[in-house]
Amino acid sequence: MTLTDSDLVPTEPTGPLPVAAEVREVHGIPVSGLLAEASTPRAVVVAVHGGAVDSRYFDCPGHPEFSLLRTGQRLGYTMLALDRPGFRSSGPYADRLTDPRRRVDLMYGAIDTLLDGLPRGAGVFLLAHSAGCELAVRMAAAGRGADLLGLELAGTGRQHQPVAHELLWGTRREPGKRPPGVGKLIWSPARLYPADVLGGSNVAARGSALEVKALNEWAAREFLGLAPHIRIPVRYTLGEHERVWRNDPAEMTAVGSLFTAAGRVVVNRQPNTGHNISLGRTAPAYHLSVLSFAEECAVARQTGEFSGPTLQFDGGAAAPER
Repeated sequence: MTLTDSDLVPTEPTGPLPVAAEVREVHGIPVSGLLAEASTPRAVVVAVHGGAVDSRYFDCPGHPEFSLLRTGQRLGYTMLALDRPGFRSSGPYADRLTDPRRRVDLMYGAIDTLLDGLPRGAGVFLLAHSAGCELAVRMAAAGRGADLLGLELAGTGRQHQPVAHELLWGTRREPGKRPPGVGKLIWSPARLYPADVLGGSNVAARGSALEVKALNEWAAREFLGLAPHIRIPVRYTLGEHERVWRNDPAEMTAVGSLFTAAGRVVVNRQPNTGHNISLGRTAPAYHLSVLSFAEECAVARQTGEFSGPTLQFDGGAAAPER
């Protein structure tokens, strides 16, 4: 990581605080989340959670050492984790958010409202996990996406692992219901998570039917069509023990190659890590690597360039040939 005139001295953090905003641009629909401010931020990191959880995913209860929000705040970033459309405050308004453009407007409106009057440093970096990547990719591909510092996508892809594909799309699937067995996939291997975190009961949240509609054709069509429109640096991460999405080097490189307009793409396979990348024992290592990439994006915004190959694998080595 290259630093230029920066001072990443740990502060005395207050920890994330609950926040909420009514987004007037989208019929006053409220958006909730968690905010951890840095007094003079290097940048702002906005985090978008996946399915069946809420913004607490990024501030694991009982495990502050796993908290992306606390880690980022201590390193000089303002951290904002938002509850996705259909979760928590916006849950009662899910029927008004079926149009993906409205969901994008809602998130940008929430960011603008919650950060109003706060310093943003070099700008806003966007991070998403699992089902949250659908929203983050749409945000990055939208007109305002070009102003973002960069994008981290974790726990998503274009092709499922064979077992996951059968569970999610097989003959025994019941529309509108979470297939039995998915929980085991996303929490395997169990040894990678503390006993009190395994299963996610401490961050679980009720979603809505909006989730099913939003993700119905995500991997097969929407992701492939949106990725080429993203013009900011992108990092794509899967855990070594990912059980939902294909994580072999060839497939991960193929996903990275979708971002044809991005000035830099890093494909990262996180060691000793499962699907729930911010709740496992390697969460601190993952969060530091994300913040390192965000810092590189902040420096590149100042200097106007990145060094190294356009497509990288594991954050350094040249990507394997397809």
